[in-house]
Amino acid sequence: LLVMFALSRSVSYFYMPSDFAAKPVEPGTRIRLGGLVEEGSVRRFEGRNVMFSVTDGGDTVEVHYQGILPDLFREGQGVVTEGRFSSAGGVFVADSVLAKHDENYMPKEVADRLKQDGVWEGEAAQ
Repeated sequence: LLVMFALSRSVSYFYMPSDFAAKPVEPGTRIRLGGLVEEGSVRRFEGRNVMFSVTDGGDTVEVHYQGILPDLFREGQGVVTEGRFSSAGGVFVADSVLAKHDENYMPKEVADRLKQDGVWEGEAAQ
């Protein structure tokens, strides 16, 4: 029982921005948020503070992150962030950001959902 309890507390659930309308998440709950970095949404501030929006073509979620972004991070590309919603204003506060450039490296569930929603087609077949 103790092992099961410890594992359940360390699990991060995966969400896309549109999932929050159907199933709101309690502030402080640790989750993974995936989608595309919205075009024109990246704002850099003093130090390593960055704000950007993650979209799945339907909804967007504003993300705050303090740290060094991965080299592949850019607008229009796939991203998976991990963190919690703040209690003030529903902003997602990420403590890690993983940027991916195509479905070969993006988690399968993110690529599948973006393709299913018609938001992203991945890289052209060679």
